[in-house]
Amino acid sequence: MGANIFKRIAIIFLMFIVSIACSSDDDSPSNDSTKTDIENIVKDETWIVSQYLDDNEDETHHYNGYEFTFFSDGTLRATNGPNTYMGTWRVTDDDDNSQSDYDFVIFFSGPEDFEELSDDWDIISYNSNTIQLFDVSGGDGTTDYLTFTKL
Repeated sequence: MGANIFKRIAIIFLMFIVSIACSSDDDSPSNDSTKTDIENIVKDETWIVSQYLDDNEDETHHYNGYEFTFFSDGTLRATNGPNTYMGTWRVTDDDDNSQSDYDFVIFFSGPEDFEELSDDWDIISYNSNTIQLFDVSGGDGTTDYLTFTKL
């Protein structure tokens, strides 16, 4: 009878181990929740461009004094007091198989300095205070970096 109990315990233990190994990881966020997390972090908050590197040249000064607000309706406002420029933004699934799962898409129709920000940026990292983005140019292969920091 003792050997029979041992076999039952061994079988139950083995079934337990197999069920753990075969179960999905429910603790990891789905793609939609991560996309929503990114949107919720930036929307209706005010941000500044804390770094913009265009082909390894620091172009951050073009955005000094500007505050960027990403509204929940997809509009984007950049203002420094007397000047206000409107654009759009959204987070989309990345379809170019880069290291990022999502694109942070920004569009301004002008002026030229703000048109430079118009792109589908890959997301390097994000948290409640900072979002770091990069883009590899399709023309010459150079990489641009853009960092927003919450005020």
